[in-house]
Amino acid sequence: MTTVTSTPVVHTVTVVPRKWKTAIALSLLALVAFFAFGVFGDDRTALIVFSEQTDAIILPNVPVTSMTLCLVVGVLLLLLAAYAVWLTVGRRKVPLWVVIVFTILFLVTLVVWTGAGSKVPVVFLISGSIALATPVVFGSLAGVIGERVGIVNIAIEGQLLAGAFVSAVVASVTNSLTLGLIAALIGGALVSMVLAVFSIRYLVDQIIVGVVLNALVIGLTNFFYAAVLNDNSQETNFPGTLPFLPIPFLSSIPVIGPVLFDQRITTYLMFVLVPLVWYILFKTKIGLRIRAVGEHPLAADTVGINVNRTRFWTVTLAGTIAGLGGAALTLGSVGAFVREMSAGQGFIALACVILGRWNPWLAALAALLFGFSKNFRIFAGQTGADIPPDLIAMVPYLVTLVAVAGLVGRVVGPAAAGKPYIKQ
Repeated sequence: MTTVTSTPVVHTVTVVPRKWKTAIALSLLALVAFFAFGVFGDDRTALIVFSEQTDAIILPNVPVTSMTLCLVVGVLLLLLAAYAVWLTVGRRKVPLWVVIVFTILFLVTLVVWTGAGSKVPVVFLISGSIALATPVVFGSLAGVIGERVGIVNIAIEGQLLAGAFVSAVVASVTNSLTLGLIAALIGGALVSMVLAVFSIRYLVDQIIVGVVLNALVIGLTNFFYAAVLNDNSQETNFPGTLPFLPIPFLSSIPVIGPVLFDQRITTYLMFVLVPLVWYILFKTKIGLRIRAVGEHPLAADTVGINVNRTRFWTVTLAGTIAGLGGAALTLGSVGAFVREMSAGQGFIALACVILGRWNPWLAALAALLFGFSKNFRIFAGQTGADIPPDLIAMVPYLVTLVAVAGLVGRVVGPAAAGKPYIKQ
């Protein structure tokens, strides 16, 4: 008689930990909107302005009571926060759409509360935010491309500054804004090439190279500004700004027209580059190779991809995009080069890369949030809101910090980012 012994089957159940960071952040912001802006808010009227008197189609202004609107929207925010808490209790991830909708509604309450007793110009807020976000979007695209191929591009700040400097000088000397734009591409690419050579060829730590490059570009531009531009600004640092290019018929659409179809060429390029970079990275063979090099360079090498060459030229291309962001600072905004005018926007772009989870669309949205926070500072000053000026000046960086620390949570970038590849 044969005895058959059965082995019990053990099923392993993996318990997904609850991640409370997003739910707590949304709950706190919802309470601020409901109580600070609503219950204890301002009961004066805010006049929401959609159109200017010179627009082809004029939409009527909408007066709203700040306290009432903030109470209504605050309830919606509390509901969204409760939904996020419910998902977290069930160990489910809070969807991205919840965070995006919540952010938009919270910004509505903030703007209406600030504009109580004054006007709330919708077109100014949106178009100004896009204009101020443009350099950061270009920088974040450069960061996304660089890290997707395995190079941490800390030198975005230097690339923006180099693009801003050479675009202003070349456009002034040649009296051609087009040549200024081309020079900005070359300037950003040159800084990227130095980063690529030292990190790929000589295996120097990418973070150290990026920090040194930033300091080097700041020092060089400050030196030439003092030695050349300052005493001869009319000939060397007075390029002017790119003209607005309204698209016929489309630019006449209320609200949407001035925001999307009456912009400078740098902004139009931003509109094109964000979806183009996303498409190339995620929908083409070239993008697959780039991501393979950034995730598993050894596997990419075994199938015939030249890892270091791919990294070098991809990072160089990313630098041209960042250089274009520098041109957006000068030719697309100020009209002249100013000392250290990038003002930390390259580092903000890096934060947008992380906040956007290395996705061009999400990184652009994060940059737009930063642009809105800068434009909000201007709006708050115009309305005469009872907010300390120092606090208003902190808003862009405070918003970025809260977004990265409170909403993004723990994210993991490309596996090989920051790691040199040595071919065996």
